[in-house]
Amino acid sequence: MVAAATTSPAALMATWFTEDVLKGCRSSLVEGALSEGTRRSTPSGVPFTFLDVKTNTIEGVMVDLIRAIGEKSGFKVEIDATQWSALIPSLTGNKIDIIAAAMFATAERAKVIDFSEPVYTYGEGLFVPDSDSKAYQSFADMKGYTVGVQVGTAFIDPLKKAGVFKEVKVYDTIPDIMRDVSLGRINAGFADYPIVAYNLAQNTSYKVHLVKSYKPVIVGSVAIAVRKGDKALLDKINGGLGKLKASGEVEKILKKWNVE
Repeated sequence: MVAAATTSPAALMATWFTEDVLKGCRSSLVEGALSEGTRRSTPSGVPFTFLDVKTNTIEGVMVDLIRAIGEKSGFKVEIDATQWSALIPSLTGNKIDIIAAAMFATAERAKVIDFSEPVYTYGEGLFVPDSDSKAYQSFADMKGYTVGVQVGTAFIDPLKKAGVFKEVKVYDTIPDIMRDVSLGRINAGFADYPIVAYNLAQNTSYKVHLVKSYKPVIVGSVAIAVRKGDKALLDKINGGLGKLKASGEVEKILKKWNVE
């Protein structure tokens, strides 16, 4: 199963794969969500994984990548749905076999799941109301601010432990944070830089902007995850990923989705 995040906090897109050797295995991507019983999309997972409402299919960087890896390593990928918060439990509980999402390979997560070689490295982006033109560079420039961050991300703990913010509010989706920033309910928001940048480029209705002067401090690498100890599957993924990196295909996929 492969999972993704879009609109509803209730569900995420998941991708299932099959192969001759791994009968019935399921893999999951994450970054484009599907709400139960409906077909609607929000940009919270774009451009890594999301539901394209025009084609009613899951698209994005990680979707293209896991499919390409599957072609190189001999398994096919299909798309289904799963909750972001249930991704790791679903993997460890044998409900899915792979998580292919915009998920950082953190030391804490590596205690319970195994990660592939890095796919892409980035940090958090800071966005503020269009009316705020201050050239923020660090957390210290926002002392006393109330800021927003998305649930389940690696940004939450560092923001709370920074000790400079009045409050760190946790939201279900990035659009929810953007809404409250634009309405002045909170001072600023933090989220995955490439996801925020892509969404703002595609949707000019958000009255917020990324702060170009800001230097991210929570930098991590996106990687694909498998169950702890599943070396055979991990080797297949790393093998396919290595071939795609060597051929320049990974770079092509990133460029296709305007990920720098």
